[in-house]
Amino acid sequence: MGITDGHGLPIALRTESASPAEVKLVEATLDERVVKKVPERLIGDKAYDSDKLDESLMKSYGIEMISPNRQSRRVPTQDGRPLRRYVRRWKVERLWAWLFNFRRLVVRYEYHAENFQGLVHLAAALLFTRYL
Repeated sequence: MGITDGHGLPIALRTESASPAEVKLVEATLDERVVKKVPERLIGDKAYDSDKLDESLMKSYGIEMISPNRQSRRVPTQDGRPLRRYVRRWKVERLWAWLFNFRRLVVRYEYHAENFQGLVHLAAALLFTRYL
């Protein structure tokens, strides 16, 4: 899981098993951010369309969650205005492209999750020094 700023630089990175749903990992990822200030809004794909997540992020952090509605949703919750910001989601994809330039992250040679998490943070630090 990764959260970026407006420029595509990582604010929070967290590795987790592939089995839990992304909706359940958002708050844990926010707790591991490297900056004090929380973002005003989070932009996610359809997997993040959850009323519980919207309410908990607004109540706990004051964050507006922007994600398109799932196809199975009966009553749409997002109107067109906030969804215009969804086109900026490419900045998150750019973060993953930058991180995947590090071969050790793509192949995952590390057996232990702590070692892999350390390498993810090292790659993020290198991105900060390169692009700031």
